[in-house]
Amino acid sequence: MCGIVGFTGNRQAAPILLDGLSKLEYRGYDSAGLAVRDGVSLAQVVKAKGRLSNLIEKTDEGKVLKGTCGIGHTRWATHGEPSQINAHPHVSGNCNRSGSGSVESEVVGVHNGIIENYTELKEKLSKHGYTFYSQTDTEVVIKLVDYYYKKYNLGPIDAIAKTMVRVRGSYALELMFKDFPGEIWVARKDSPMIIGIADGETYVASDVPAILKYTRNVYYIGNLEFAKLTSGEACFYNLDGEEIEKQTTEIKWDAKAAEKSGFEHFMMKEIHEQPKAVQDTLNSGATLGSGTVNKV
Repeated sequence: MCGIVGFTGNRQAAPILLDGLSKLEYRGYDSAGLAVRDGVSLAQVVKAKGRLSNLIEKTDEGKVLKGTCGIGHTRWATHGEPSQINAHPHVSGNCNRSGSGSVESEVVGVHNGIIENYTELKEKLSKHGYTFYSQTDTEVVIKLVDYYYKKYNLGPIDAIAKTMVRVRGSYALELMFKDFPGEIWVARKDSPMIIGIADGETYVASDVPAILKYTRNVYYIGNLEFAKLTSGEACFYNLDGEEIEKQTTEIKWDAKAAEKSGFEHFMMKEIHEQPKAVQDTLNSGATLGSGTVNKV
């Protein structure tokens, strides 16, 4: 399973992102990457194949990436082989073969889940002039967001809402827009995501252990909802782009219990995760027009 993390606040983001990813290593992965930006500067992307330690070494424990807003990801390959170019984050523009460096693109993002109709979407985008550098379904989603963002010129809310309506499958999506420094946008359908709030800081992760060190006050983002995250604040929306009121919840678990999602044993946690894991595995191998698995 993949892992995602995000941070926006007043501290350097990269060390926090790497720390969060280290708490998600138990989920399994084959590559890792970060995207960090400092104010209005371009996002800096760094990726590494293999262990998280490779990314930590490549970024000098995060010291080479300056910026207070960023996203991170550990990938378990479903579409495309394990490689640096297929690793997340992905961008809406073209990319060099390493997948790393300064990013001119309008949209940078990471994604957990399976996009079932990515082949159909890829063909649609190709007709509109988009080219693809990776084999992933994630790159397709990022470029679909970019397409709607440019087509309607109405901002992230409309672009994300239209993308969510168009996409079939499961996703926990994390985005940064070039025109909106200091903001992280997230969207969710059938994949885990939690948002943590502290004094002047906001965190996002696919599982509680990644943020428990920093805050116990969290929001649970609902299915088919998305949100704008800024320093210490989160604003939630439904598919119609209407704002949703939410209250924070205090996590009572300790770190060990959080790793087991509140279950008494890891075995019980894994048993409860099996239906979703089987569904995702089957859908990742489905071909266009063959149908999808709705329930296991």
